[in-house]
Amino acid sequence: MPTVSLMEVLQKYSNAFLEMLPTLVMAALVFGAFIMLSKLGRKAARNIVGRVLDDPSLQSLAGTVASVLLTVIGIFAAATIVFPGLEAGDLVGVLGLSSVAIGFAFKDIFQNFLAGILLLLQRPFIVGDQIAVGGHEGTVRSIDIRSTTMRSYNGVDIVIPNSDIYTSSVTVQTSEKKRRSTFSTGIGYGEDIEEARRVIREAVEGCEAVLSEPSVDVLVSGHGDSSVNFDIFYWTDSQKRSEVLARDQVATAIKDALDDADIEIPYPYRTVEFFDKTKRESSTSTRAEVPA
Repeated sequence: MPTVSLMEVLQKYSNAFLEMLPTLVMAALVFGAFIMLSKLGRKAARNIVGRVLDDPSLQSLAGTVASVLLTVIGIFAAATIVFPGLEAGDLVGVLGLSSVAIGFAFKDIFQNFLAGILLLLQRPFIVGDQIAVGGHEGTVRSIDIRSTTMRSYNGVDIVIPNSDIYTSSVTVQTSEKKRRSTFSTGIGYGEDIEEARRVIREAVEGCEAVLSEPSVDVLVSGHGDSSVNFDIFYWTDSQKRSEVLARDQVATAIKDALDDADIEIPYPYRTVEFFDKTKRESSTSTRAEVPA
């Protein structure tokens, strides 16, 4: 039985490699050319979309799609050079089998990728909007294919996967130019409700951060244990800073105006009765009102 030495085997493989070397070099050059072309395609796609849409996120999406498509074409071209008998149907079959395994392995990545495309196309919010989602609140800094970055009001960047945003309820606080806020306060039961309403309205209307239109509403919301309660509705710019500044001005103005008008903002009071158990026959008791 003939035997084959190790040197003969190595010689055989080296000869085969040398025969394929020009083909491999050609395939590498073609693939490298497509990689360079994908970079140019990314830039060109961004410029073309930028002429139509002034949205950096959509420009980035167009560039990414163009780059991926050219890279995939380059892989097909290089594979055809290395394996001349390979047909398009064979490549599709290989991709079909491998896509199942890849889909399971990179399920979360693909979910974020598709969610990112949908967010960029549907545009429920844009860069610069202030949103609240998943317990986080802040200003959108960027919308990428995989994730969205927002800066919280404490100056911290939060990176949220796009699939989480797409499947969650999102509050876009700056979708309109102005928004309504509510402040609550109360007056004593012995005070004049209409007079207090007038004083509160004038105080809130005098706040710089409160918009004149729509008008301020001062409505009685209920009867508390120690006070008649009001809800004050007013409008501000939709930016968070304007809302916070207006709340500070409204709270300060209402307190000062009610004090100047001698209208009481009561403390909670409770009535406590003291019974003398040693004198049950006379049923004497002492009543006192103390702050809660």
